[in-house]
Amino acid sequence: MSFRSLLLAGACAFAAFPAASPAAAQTIYPIDNAAILVGSMFDLKVEFAGLANPAATRVTINGVDHAQLFGKAAGFIEKEDGKDQSAVLLRDVAITTPGKYVVRATDGTNAKEVTWEVYDTPERMAKNVILFIGDGMTLAHRTAARMLAKGITEGKFHGRLSFDRFPYTALVSTSGVESIVTDSANSAHAYTTGHKSSNNALGVYAARNANTLDHPKVETLGSLAKRVGDMAVGVVTNTEIEDATPASMVAHTRRRSDYDDIVRMFLDAKPDVMMGGGAANFLPKSTPGSRRKDEVDYIAKFKEAGYVVATDDAEMKAAGAASPAKLLGLFNLGNMDGALDRRFLKGGTVKRFPNQPDLTDQVKVALQLLSRNEKGFMLMVESGMIDKYTHSLDMERAVYDTILLDNAVKAAMDWVGDRNDTLIIVVADHSHPIGIVGTVNDDMSGPAPTGSLRDKVGVYEKAGFPNYPKPDAEGYPDRVDVSRRLAIFSAGYPDYYETFRPKLDNPNVPTSAGPAPSTYVANEAYAKSPGALLLTGTLPNSVNADVHSAEDVILSAIGPGAEQFRGSIDNTDVFRYIVNALALGRKK
Repeated sequence: MSFRSLLLAGACAFAAFPAASPAAAQTIYPIDNAAILVGSMFDLKVEFAGLANPAATRVTINGVDHAQLFGKAAGFIEKEDGKDQSAVLLRDVAITTPGKYVVRATDGTNAKEVTWEVYDTPERMAKNVILFIGDGMTLAHRTAARMLAKGITEGKFHGRLSFDRFPYTALVSTSGVESIVTDSANSAHAYTTGHKSSNNALGVYAARNANTLDHPKVETLGSLAKRVGDMAVGVVTNTEIEDATPASMVAHTRRRSDYDDIVRMFLDAKPDVMMGGGAANFLPKSTPGSRRKDEVDYIAKFKEAGYVVATDDAEMKAAGAASPAKLLGLFNLGNMDGALDRRFLKGGTVKRFPNQPDLTDQVKVALQLLSRNEKGFMLMVESGMIDKYTHSLDMERAVYDTILLDNAVKAAMDWVGDRNDTLIIVVADHSHPIGIVGTVNDDMSGPAPTGSLRDKVGVYEKAGFPNYPKPDAEGYPDRVDVSRRLAIFSAGYPDYYETFRPKLDNPNVPTSAGPAPSTYVANEAYAKSPGALLLTGTLPNSVNADVHSAEDVILSAIGPGAEQFRGSIDNTDVFRYIVNALALGRKK
């Protein structure tokens, strides 16, 4: 049966039932208080606490058997995963009438109820939406980027980042189903599905299934834009394309590390443009550099599907000029290198991959290709290395990649010009516990300091202002090893050596494997750095890096539909306001 034949209207009368005891209650997916876009596809699943009698089980929606609403009955699973636990499951259904829906599941003895809000969308506001995600970007990153890119004198900034000037701002809460602190998978999933879920989950509710690909699915923004809106879809990142944030546009898995499967999901979804790193999981297992577990050549498969494949900056720009039907850009085996290494230090993997494109140019090519679709496009752009460098306590690199994000947003604003047809959103997916506490006062061009550099951290009036050189036209100072540098510290860190200095050779690696399995110790490679200080971590020794934190993140928006983003909102509201702008919940 097709998707469309399942889309049956039917809000019916609600019959109340007594609540079950929490210990014996079923689990129902989608969960209580789920907000579901009308017409969007999802899986209905009920997990019973133990073995259930199929004759006694019943799932009703607003008092009517679920099969009447959806046009087919859920399948009964007597012993899920071979265990003494039963379930019912109905894949790929939708509700086409907005309203309140009360779902009740019973095994004949115990019962559970959840309530769903099914919502539609207003008239279309925007032709296109560009969602920029600064992965892990905090207010500290934004402020530091502004200081370096624009300069500050006597407390006055000499300019603002492009998205600082956006007219609408909101604070976005990011907590998930099982924790106040989210990871990039769960948080990006909220932006691209409108549902809450759990850490490491993409496009699914985290159920009890043993197979990571069997969990109950919800439709993604990438799918909706194509299926409902006939729009073009683009995914652009400087991390691995299979990484959590870009993957959230297409993926359905309980485990974000299912990279091989996520590559297949990208092929199934066929975004019009997808660019980033992560070539290792496209290459057959026997190919040097591959991380696949099989011999499938996904680069060949994408070519067979009509994609032009670009592997460096020149090939990407040539493809943009040639205007192929679809473009796959893979510019590194793993994550792409950040702006500081590519432009100045030549660390990381730059010598191995010297011609990686700038995120700004990736955005320009993506816009050139996606804008051919008369129905509009949905583009996600991630500056993902902000998060990865912050995890490794490599703050200079993280700040340079925040400037990189600013330049990418400027490129999009230049493309939009005077038109009023494109909603642009700039937001982080989660926060980090970092702050700018002052400056480090140490002349790196002179002799090694005497005593600890800790004594050279200036706070309050002793902080003064950093003395980075005047930035170039794109906002990047050409040196970070200056005598008065920003002191950006994390409140959540493992044991590590704080050198109080930028890492000029390669990105920071704060820890190494400890004596016991799954433990970490401070990386002794930094022990002999001038003024290095061994810091006892604030985290368990099973954690090897800075961690995420639960604070709200800031969102900035401009364009048609931007006025929705005000005050304090939930991360699932970002999805809702995007589909509102694109009218993806209205009948054609």
